[in-house]
Amino acid sequence: MKRILTSTLLLCNLAINAIAQQQPGKALTVTLDYYYNNEFKPGKDGTPVRWHYIWSETDMGGLSIWGHVFDSLGVKRDSLLQAPTAANLAKTDIYMIIDPDTDKESPHPNYMNKKDAAAIANWVKAGGVLVLLENDSANAEFDHFNQLSEKFGIHFNGDSRNRVKGKNWEQGTFNLPAGHEIFTRGEKVYIKELSTIQLKLPARAVFKDGDDVIMAVARVGKGTVFAVGDPWFYNEYVDGKRLPASYQNIEAATDLTRWLIEAASF
Repeated sequence: MKRILTSTLLLCNLAINAIAQQQPGKALTVTLDYYYNNEFKPGKDGTPVRWHYIWSETDMGGLSIWGHVFDSLGVKRDSLLQAPTAANLAKTDIYMIIDPDTDKESPHPNYMNKKDAAAIANWVKAGGVLVLLENDSANAEFDHFNQLSEKFGIHFNGDSRNRVKGKNWEQGTFNLPAGHEIFTRGEKVYIKELSTIQLKLPARAVFKDGDDVIMAVARVGKGTVFAVGDPWFYNEYVDGKRLPASYQNIEAATDLTRWLIEAASF
């Protein structure tokens, strides 16, 4: 854990240097969903401990490194343990939902429903920035969750693209085009076992690989939605240890964070 924390701090220092110590996200809040992603495992003393794609988790499945990128850019971090409502969403500028639970991950999963989807959609229309990071067919829920994403023209197919065998990293490689509208520095990235996407207006693809839509954006009212079918920026693939040095996932995480800040500041 100490080695991961040290790596985290080093990477965050790089992020800070890269932005010349500016904090464009100051006064903004990013809120991570802990309601649809609501997983627990036994702790050392047997007490249930929340885990899997959460801010405080410093092992491979956590988001502590990406959290420090938000910190370095001046964005306040928060979490939401309840269903989204107009009242609690009003407290945030960026709302991220990652890897909604299946019944295999939680004994009582909180599925997306029409009421929750309407609350989130209204918040986006009023200017909120929504981040939807799904997962592949074996690791996330789709039927209910698409009730939300389809409000913005985004349908997660629930398949599993880029299945990587062992350390055959090239099977998870995407090469983003130079001058990309979001990813200006992170061009060679790694995403494994993701869901592809189908689109209707107002959504549009911001990255395709062949015929497959990998990333999408929708502008709805005053707000913005970004979607990709994988948690993507969890510690395992941004800590600089597991992937070969040629991959730029930490740069891509910083690029996306800056883009979300710009969208929230619009």
